This record gives sequence, C-alpha cells and structure tokens, in this order.
Amino acid sequence: MGSAFVYAAARTPFGRFNGALAGVRPDDLAAGALRGVLAKVPALDPAEIGDVVWGNANGAGEDNRNVGRMAVLLAGLPVTVPATTVNRLCGSSLDAAMIGSRTVESGDADVVVAGGVESMTRAPWVLPKPSRAFPAGDTTAVSTTLGWRLVNPRMPKEWAISLGEASERLQEKFSVSRERQDAFAARSHTLAATAWDAGFYDDLVVPVEGADLARDEGIRPGTTPEILAALKPAFRPDGTITAGNASPLNDGAAAVVLGSEAAADRLGTGPLARIAGRGASALEPRMFGYAPVEAAAQALRRAGIGWDDVGAVELNEAFAVQSLVCLDAWRIDPGIVNTRGGAIAIGHPLGASGGRVLGTLAHVLRERRERWGVAAVCIGVGQGLAVVLENVSAR
Repeated sequence: MGSAFVYAAARTPFGRFNGALAGVRPDDLAAGALRGVLAKVPALDPAEIGDVVWGNANGAGEDNRNVGRMAVLLAGLPVTVPATTVNRLCGSSLDAAMIGSRTVESGDADVVVAGGVESMTRAPWVLPKPSRAFPAGDTTAVSTTLGWRLVNPRMPKEWAISLGEASERLQEKFSVSRERQDAFAARSHTLAATAWDAGFYDDLVVPVEGADLARDEGIRPGTTPEILAALKPAFRPDGTITAGNASPLNDGAAAVVLGSEAAADRLGTGPLARIAGRGASALEPRMFGYAPVEAAAQALRRAGIGWDDVGAVELNEAFAVQSLVCLDAWRIDPGIVNTRGGAIAIGHPLGASGGRVLGTLAHVLRERRERWGVAAVCIGVGQGLAVVLENVSAR
C-alpha cells in the first residue's frame, strides 16, 4: 500500500441562502470548483484522472443523477473520466476525499479528484407519491433544504428531532453557556475576515462564473459577543442557540486533487500534505455533534500520533456548542482551531464543507509550518469523520 497526498485545493466563495449564488445551479458550482482545482495542476492531462469522487447531501433537485458525473461533463473534461457521488450528509466531501485517498493507496488510480457541492437555496420541495391512485385529499410539499424529511414512522421520535433541538440537548448535557457559544461565534467572524484581508484565501477560492461574489458572503467583520447576545434563541424560548452562534444555510463547492507520490511528475508540482489517518464514528442520532470526538481519536491512532503532536485543527462549526464540546473532550488549545475562521462565519453548504476544511487545513499547515493537523466534521443522524494530514514540508 502506498500513500495518498493532497496536491491542490480550491473552492468557490460560499454564498448565503438566497444570496449571490442563488442563480447558479449546483452542477455548475461543482463544475466550477472542478475546473478551479485542476487549474492548479496545469501539467496534468485530465484524461489521466482515475476517478472523481463527489459529495452531495441533498440530491433531490438539480444535483440529481450523480452530480459528480455531471460536473465532469459540464467542466469539459474528457468523457472517459469516471465519477461517482457519495452522500454522508454534512461529511459528504470529506468522505469523498477519504474514499479517493484509499483508491490512490490501493493503486487503483494514480490521480483522483474529490470534492462536493450544495445549493441549499435551490434545494427543491418534494411530493411523495400517493399510496393509491387519485387521492382526494391535499398533499404537503416537503422542503429538502435541511434536516429530516419523509421520516419513516418506525423511527424513534427521539432520534428524529431537529439539529437545533439536538444541539440544545448537547448544551444541557455538557453545560456550555450561551456566553461561550457567542464568544466562539464572534471569533469565527473575526478570524475569517482577518484571513481574507491578509490574502490567505486568495489562493484557495476561485470565482463563480456568472456571479458577483468575491468573498464568503456570510462573514460579518464587526461581530462581537455583545451583538450576538442580543439575538433571540432559535429553537427554544429559553434556549442558548441562535442564528448567530450556528452555521447558516449556504451555497458552494470545494475540491481537492489527490495523488500518489509518483503522481508529482505528471501533476507538475509537489504535494501539500500526506493523508496519514482516517476515522469514522457513529452514535445515537441526537448526539451527532459529539461524534467527531471518536472519529478524530481513530484517525490519530491510525496516523500513529497523539493530540500533543497536532498543531492545527479544522473542525466544521455546525453549531458553536457542538464545536466547543468537541474541543473540551479533546483537551486541546482552542488557539490552534479554525485559525482562519470557521463555518459559522464562512458558511456550511452541506456537501462542500468537508472539502473546504481539508483544503484549508493543508494550507494552514504549510503557512504555520506545523507538521500534523486534523480535519473533522459532525454529521446529522449521529456520525462523525476525521482525517489527519502530515505537512510533507515539515518532516
């Protein structure tokens, strides 16, 4: 078994729900991210891509019928380039990268492109087919933007609660104050704005054709804990979770180029980082926010390192409370986490977020000259994923 390396990463700016990217189809967003990341390895003959593995969480609208393959065709790649689409909800594109890295390690392909896309704005309403012909009653359209839909009646009701309610229960279990959540959220906006101003994202973010959006649309540079403290709870009258300390609904796409060590010649560039460990975990659905704890532990064990070795963490901020309980469990310095902002500010287009955190981590490790880093995501319905990267220039 060989090793798999991250050679390049790119993403679109992330748009807000019904914002600047609302007019762009998800398959076009995916094609744009695919073209953008391949532009970073211009020596590569696209016909030599062994596979494209693409993440997508909803898949009920214009992202249907294997959006990964649609991206390949729309991006103008040779029709001989295969593609698949995977769905692990919020972890879909990190899962895609994990699958792609295994493909490279096994020798089944020398170069794989992995990524993901979501347009939560354009996610459609769906109508279930009737159980019999010509029903006389009304039918309710169900939104596919986020969360449970068309729930199986056999599913325990305690498992099918909303993500927000599940996060409130996580807050109760671990006693994470509203003040901590708001402070964490404000930090996300501050760091994201600072990173953009410093040019960190200039090499990572590619423009979207036909859209006027240069930066992530949700970042609010002047956000403070005091401003966030004035917001009303979103899920309970006496709750702690608000629109300000949770990730918003977003549109966007992200991609990474993965390859073997030998692929450097055909790619025309050296690798950014080695994929050193992977982890996947699961627990009861309402505890989804805690699932990255074990996923990261698995990935670290497989990489042969511990938390004391880790110099950078990219944890997808679905909710501030979810992020904080993971950091507390890992007992790590919060100062190494999401140093260029997180999903509360940048956004969380479900199928694209895993690719974003992985690509960001590779660049953060290189910039900070840290050797080891962890990328992790929590996933609705009780799962978590994590990947350990080794900065090959810091060995």
